[in-house]
Amino acid sequence: MLRNEGDRLTRVVVCSPREEYFGVADLKEHNFAQFPDRELAIGQHDALKSILKDFGSEVIDIPELPNHPKSVFTRDTALCTPRGHIRLRLGLDTRRGEEQWMSDALESIGEPRVGEIKAPGTVEGGDVILAGTVAFVGRTIRTNEEGVKQISSLLSPMGYEARILYLPDSILHLDKVLMAAGPTRMLSCAGYMPNESLRGFEVIEVPCEGRSSANIICLGNNHVVVDRANREVITRLERSGLLVHAIDLSEFAKGTGGPNCLIMPVERN
Repeated sequence: MLRNEGDRLTRVVVCSPREEYFGVADLKEHNFAQFPDRELAIGQHDALKSILKDFGSEVIDIPELPNHPKSVFTRDTALCTPRGHIRLRLGLDTRRGEEQWMSDALESIGEPRVGEIKAPGTVEGGDVILAGTVAFVGRTIRTNEEGVKQISSLLSPMGYEARILYLPDSILHLDKVLMAAGPTRMLSCAGYMPNESLRGFEVIEVPCEGRSSANIICLGNNHVVVDRANREVITRLERSGLLVHAIDLSEFAKGTGGPNCLIMPVERN
């Protein structure tokens, strides 16, 4: 069961890079900034899995989807909720097909499908943050208006108030500028969130420039995973009393992803 991204992470699906992540032929088509280094990327992903396991999370590692170099970024493909998972519909054409791949994997571990996003709607998991009774939904270049409407309708019967946040095209996903740092605490990039959208939450505000972003993994119990390059955010989080697990994820930044992009949270409690 997953109701709040700020609760303790107990079960998670990842996809280790082995072949597909390094077989990208067209950087622009697949939205890569640079070609990743195989040895470094594998080592970095293994380090992330070690942190998750050491914290007590069950880590389910599924094989990459053939011809899908971005399948390592499991977060975008589905949304796990208190009732089961919602199969999403990705906004990047080259990623289509990953939705069914992830849905099949989740059903195989007992996570039923309770809904899906249908064309022409698009929703990517990095644009949805579940926070108790609130669902933050980003309207971005990857999540369109029809997708926002559909995901809001699916979450409303589960007791979520959808708060829609309209972001500029320069922000790929909502999780670049907003993420849960605890059950009632949000990490937010300055200048992107209207004050009223974060009512009811304690806010840790950080600058959002260069490698700085809100893209973190909340492990729960005041522990978070942050890209080591995200130095200003690390400082702000530590000043706020959080315990930071800093990790080098440079090879996933080349694929335009951060810590949160690399996990599919299945259960939190």
